[in-house]
Amino acid sequence: MATLFVDRRRVILERRTGRLITARSHATQPSPHIGSTPRLVAVGGGKGGVGKTFLSSNLSVALAKLGFRVVAIDTDIEGPNLHTWLGVGQPKASLADFVAGRTDSIMPLISETVVPGLGLIAATHGNLAAAQPSAERRIELLRQLRTIPCDFVFVDCGAGAHPANIDYFLVGDEGLLVLHPEPTSVENTYTFVRAAFYRRMQLAMQKHDVRERIREAMDQRNERGIRTPLHLLREIEQIDPEEGQRFVQSMRSFRPRLIVNEVGSTEDIKLGFSVKKVCKQFFGIEVDYLGYLNRDAQVLDAVRHKTPLLDAHPDSDAAVYLRRIARKLAEAVPLPAAD
Repeated sequence: MATLFVDRRRVILERRTGRLITARSHATQPSPHIGSTPRLVAVGGGKGGVGKTFLSSNLSVALAKLGFRVVAIDTDIEGPNLHTWLGVGQPKASLADFVAGRTDSIMPLISETVVPGLGLIAATHGNLAAAQPSAERRIELLRQLRTIPCDFVFVDCGAGAHPANIDYFLVGDEGLLVLHPEPTSVENTYTFVRAAFYRRMQLAMQKHDVRERIREAMDQRNERGIRTPLHLLREIEQIDPEEGQRFVQSMRSFRPRLIVNEVGSTEDIKLGFSVKKVCKQFFGIEVDYLGYLNRDAQVLDAVRHKTPLLDAHPDSDAAVYLRRIARKLAEAVPLPAAD
């Protein structure tokens, strides 16, 4: 892993002027967070094709260009393409080896990318007969992600509300929810938010009967008439007031951050605020609207050339908005000190 970050060109943010300065590292420069826990950023969405992998790859690139040490992992073993977005061929070792038990450590799976400071755990060469890891294997994977010596780990989740995708999404310190401005994406986004919320509550509750009530609520046509998290809260408070308080605390800490991708109009931009309002009004769930990306033909050109957009077209509109979102994410982690 250390070889990924030795004698590389790195980019650091000069705090006084806000200018980007490039500097040559003459020796291994330890990250200020090596030895501590990296910040996990999980990128999910209700359906495929909304731009999760595009966001995962290019936000990883943007943060690496700011001087952070980043590892991006593709957990979509059934349809992996994060390596393509990052301009990497088919790595010999991938997450599939960990899933199959051919290795018990994810560290050997990290490969270099074309971007200094950015490593990749691809998901190529999967066993399509048993692509998803067992629950125990997922827990071990998520535990090991916390031990990678870097500043950020980007987890590119598969599409939909499969338990594996939800678990990967929930492990993040940041949960980025990617939305496309079309009715099917909006509908599936609400489904994803509900599924992630109920899964989080199941893990947080301590009493078996309360967890069972949450399981019932996950069926939208349940006989108890529980239709929203607020309805569920009232049910839990009747069962156990102490668990009700724990439910409220967990509910307040569940705060996905929304990104609307490929906006083409003012109405598309406003969609993020509408989803935020609906989640609050009907689900009682706070959602942050982190930003949006406009529709940009240069995005397709970049993937055709298997080059990150921020390298292929750094001055494109989409690249500008990507860097803006990356800087918001960077606020949670101090920048490396300048030489």
